[in-house]
Amino acid sequence: MPSSSTSAPTQQRPKNWLRVLLAAALVIVWIGVAGTGGPYFGKISEVSTNSSTDFLPASSDSTKVAQQITDFYDSDSAPAIILFESDQKLSKEQNAYLQSLPEKFKDAGVAFDQASPVIPSEDGKAAQIVIPLSDPEALADNVETIRSEIENAPEGLEGYVTGPAGFASDLTQAFAGIDGILLLVALAVVFVILLIVYRSPILPLIVLMSSMVALSGAIFVVWHMADAGWVKINGQVQGILLILVVGAATDYALLYVARYREALIAHQNRFAATKAAWRGSIEPIAASGGTVIAGLLCLLFSELASNKALGPVAATGIVLAMLASLTFLPAALALCGRAVFWPARPRFDCHAVEHGVEHDSKLWTKIADFVAAKPRPIWIVCFVGLAIFVVVSTGFKAEGVRQSDLVLGGSQASTGQEVLAEHFPGGSGTPANVILPAADEAKAVDAIEQLAGVSSVAVVSQDSPSGTIPVGESAKNVPPMIANAQPTESNGRILMQVTLSDPADSQAATDTVVQMREKLKSVSPDALVGGDTASDHDTIVSAQRDRAVIIPIVLVVITLILMLLLRSIVAPILLVVITLMSYLATLGIATLVFDHLFKFPGADPSVPLYGFVFLVALGIDYTIFLMTRVREESLKIGTRPGMRRGLIATGGVITSAGIVLAATFAALAVIPLMFMVQLAFIVAFGVLLDATLVRAFFVPALVEDIGRKVWWPSRLSKEERVSPNEFDRPEVR
Repeated sequence: MPSSSTSAPTQQRPKNWLRVLLAAALVIVWIGVAGTGGPYFGKISEVSTNSSTDFLPASSDSTKVAQQITDFYDSDSAPAIILFESDQKLSKEQNAYLQSLPEKFKDAGVAFDQASPVIPSEDGKAAQIVIPLSDPEALADNVETIRSEIENAPEGLEGYVTGPAGFASDLTQAFAGIDGILLLVALAVVFVILLIVYRSPILPLIVLMSSMVALSGAIFVVWHMADAGWVKINGQVQGILLILVVGAATDYALLYVARYREALIAHQNRFAATKAAWRGSIEPIAASGGTVIAGLLCLLFSELASNKALGPVAATGIVLAMLASLTFLPAALALCGRAVFWPARPRFDCHAVEHGVEHDSKLWTKIADFVAAKPRPIWIVCFVGLAIFVVVSTGFKAEGVRQSDLVLGGSQASTGQEVLAEHFPGGSGTPANVILPAADEAKAVDAIEQLAGVSSVAVVSQDSPSGTIPVGESAKNVPPMIANAQPTESNGRILMQVTLSDPADSQAATDTVVQMREKLKSVSPDALVGGDTASDHDTIVSAQRDRAVIIPIVLVVITLILMLLLRSIVAPILLVVITLMSYLATLGIATLVFDHLFKFPGADPSVPLYGFVFLVALGIDYTIFLMTRVREESLKIGTRPGMRRGLIATGGVITSAGIVLAATFAALAVIPLMFMVQLAFIVAFGVLLDATLVRAFFVPALVEDIGRKVWWPSRLSKEERVSPNEFDRPEVR
């Protein structure tokens, strides 16, 4: 006996050293991943674009026009409208200043094609110059240079830079905080929450390290995906990736840490506890992560490249979050042992199994007892409460918003657009571009001029000093040197520029473009209508189509995954219906908040789609955390007591995970864009609703009320309790 007692530690020591080396190796590998991927944080903007036409389907008129327009211009430039306004008619000195501006811009290093002449307004109190900026990579810098130059305008002149280049620059500036501010805010918020949850200064740092190594790996992979042309990313995809990886990795960490803490109480050896925690965590983390990935990949059915890109980009982030949570985090915690929970270190308790989870969670024991006492009234109240806001959600407006409303708090481009509409036709400088056969020119001009929303029509000509030749009614009183110029032709086609009476981003301008397309079908079937207004319209149409197609696909995919995971038909259908109700109720709350509190004019069609994908996928995430534990307990002690014990065991971690994920998505609101703020509210509020009311009361109460029939048609639905021996049989599992 003495010899055997002394030999056991001797045999155990090499195993522990091997485990330490393995854990240390995993940590070092992930630190290497972070070191490799970290520098790509600052480079991700190199492979992203915010041009709307880059994301439209190739079959749309706007895309075809954008691709063919270079046949008529030497470069694909973005027009910047330099607008000046005065209280009185412009003086000779002021006009002389305006004439000198193009040369001043060149001297300042602004790259542009031939500038238009100074165009005065009819009232003489305003003038505009159109500067076609020729370097897309430096567009924002060039706009800022122009804005700096016109700050020195003579007294009495107020200058603005608007038009496509102005709006693009404002959008770029709004996204400028994604790489730094957004990430710092998200990490700071998560750290504070974890500090409160764990009451430990060490554990939150390790959890955040797990998130950061996952994010570094994801950024590295996504950069190369975008650089190879596999996906097209923009600022909003980039921002969502940052938030999603941090939030998901933290959620998975919360689940693992909860299991690890339980295991440290039941096991004296930290590596035995790690093994038990890993075994208990891998199924729910892999299942929940796999479900989110499957839901995100449904976005590949999108027409819009931005929606389509979000699928593989976000799925890549989830894969890295899962890998880090199942390798780096367990290894780091195993190396630290109980010390990581300091000062509230979990103590080994040989009677932990007898005590059960109730011993360690008095709050959730009370909640579980409350739900078990009156399950039917509880789920009925939850159902009615959600149903009220589901009805309100029918008023959610998601038909698109004006470009001038995208940047919250206003911008110089949007202000300039308003001033422009006061003195010129609203669409000045941002025309609708029409490519059509040269033989159809006369018929097309007649058809277009019949539209009330059209101000003027011109044909692009490289021979004309102004770059265009006015046609139709606009051709009256045109100087001979312009009238005698020849239209530029390419393969028998010409490019017409149609100036609209209304601002290019207005609904009235959109209606005019739609009518123009209808008119041209009969007189020139091969005509293509593009431009900024047409691109915005085509984007909205594609986004609405994506929403109608993808939402049903996601629901079917997630339902099938839950059926396989829970070995049931009834439970998955009920859970998906509840999750859908939670999402629609969130939209109902958002409708009231956006309309009456924030006074938003509407929403982009992609907002409810993104909100749906994240809320349903992540809501099912929490469902999997809860129901896999419930099934595990039900196989041992029966459905109703299994539901109670599962709720007690997972209630704290699900609520904590919900708060963390809500906080990370709320950080999107630091980007001053309506899309980001709306998505931040919908996902943050929806996650909180799902992680508290739905998972703590609605789902447990409904399962308590239905009982074992919730597992139909599996064997568990026919037996109130399964013995341990039966539990080992594969068909019961």
